[in-house]
Amino acid sequence: MAREPRSTTLLELRTRMVTGLATSNDDDDIEVIGGVDPQIMALRQARDSAHRRDEDDSEERSLTDLVEQPAKVMRIGTMIKQLLEEVRAAPLDEASRNRLREIHATSIRELEEGLAPELREELDRLTLPFNEDTAPSDAELRIAQAQLVGWLEGLFHGIQTALFAQQISARAQLEQMRQGALPPGVSRSGQPGSGHGQYL
Repeated sequence: MAREPRSTTLLELRTRMVTGLATSNDDDDIEVIGGVDPQIMALRQARDSAHRRDEDDSEERSLTDLVEQPAKVMRIGTMIKQLLEEVRAAPLDEASRNRLREIHATSIRELEEGLAPELREELDRLTLPFNEDTAPSDAELRIAQAQLVGWLEGLFHGIQTALFAQQISARAQLEQMRQGALPPGVSRSGQPGSGHGQYL
C-alpha cells in the first residue's frame, strides 16, 4: 500500500528554509507556489549589498583624494573669511593693501598643497593674480577674498552633503541587514507575518 504524503505545516516549512533543508529532493515534494527560493534571494541580496558598498567606498576615496589635508584647508578658509570681514570693515592704506595681496597669494599656495590636482586646477582657473606694479584697491581685495571664501564654502558644503548621503546609505544598509536576519514570515515586532503565498 502506497504511503500517503504527509502534510507539512507552515512552521516546519519555515524551519527547513532557515536551516537550508528545504530542497527540491525532499520526500514530501514541498513546493512554494509564487515564491522565491530563500537561498537564491539571500545570494542576490548579498551581491547587491557588496556592489553598493563598493560604490560607497569609491565615493569615500574620492572625497579623501579631493581634500588631502582637510584640517589645513579649514584653517586657511577661516583665516581668509576673517580677512574679508576686516577689508569690509574699514578702508585700508597702501601698505595694508600690499600686505593683503601677499597674504592672498600665500593663502592660495597653501590651499593648493592640501587639495587634489583636480581642485588645484580649478582654483588656478578661478583666481587671477593682482597687478604687481600697483597696490590693489579695497574693492579688488574684497572681490578676490569674497571669491575665494565662496569657493571654499562651496567645497565644504559639497563634502558635507556627500558625507551625509553616505550616512543615510549606511543606515539603510544596516536596516536591510537587520531585516534579512529575521526568519521568513516574522516581522520586526517578533510576530509572525501574514503569508501571501500558498503552501502545499
